[in-house]
Amino acid sequence: MSNIITINAETRQNQGKGASRSLRREGKIPAVIYGGDKAPSHVSIESRKFDKEYKQSGFFSRLFDIELDGKKVRVLPRDVQLDPVTDKPLHIDFLLFVEGAKISVDVAVNFIGEDVCVGLKRGGVLNIVRRSVELLCPVESIPDMIELDIANSDIGDSLHISQIILPDGVSPTITDRDFTIATIAAPTVMVEEDSATGEEDEETEKLADSASSNDTEGESANSSNED
Repeated sequence: MSNIITINAETRQNQGKGASRSLRREGKIPAVIYGGDKAPSHVSIESRKFDKEYKQSGFFSRLFDIELDGKKVRVLPRDVQLDPVTDKPLHIDFLLFVEGAKISVDVAVNFIGEDVCVGLKRGGVLNIVRRSVELLCPVESIPDMIELDIANSDIGDSLHISQIILPDGVSPTITDRDFTIATIAAPTVMVEEDSATGEEDEETEKLADSASSNDTEGESANSSNED
């Protein structure tokens, strides 16, 4: 797991839509911290600091320390509500870290061995079915990503979750099947050139038929004149 970033927060005294709008005008985002056996904490954090972290990959699988009133609480982002027009964060839900607890998290899949993959060297195409996988993880050991080695995969091969080595204590939430992560598909055959050639041949044939028809009409006319 990557280094844990600290985000400063302040307690929100007022709640509701009006208070939230006032916070956003001040460059802050309303948030709530919930979980464990504690009552939810309503806080606000600086938009600039949050935006920087939110744009990083794997945001929802990373732990953060929220510094509040001189104390730090460890949390995991669970939901970010966005403005439907501007996509700016409107509200954030954080889950309180509870050691030993397990949660479901979407973790990105990193494909390795593409540069030496047998199937790709033969012209095949990597068809990604799942770019991330939902995993059940202990809160304290959420992986930044999981890796799938495709080096020995050939055209026509399917790559499944069972081929990924998961960290101890981590398991996929889908347990009733060995689901597919990616396949090595056969190369797509381009037929545009053949189609164009076919169209040219058809046009040539039409011109030839037209010329033949004109010649026939000319011969008929000459025969009439001779008569």
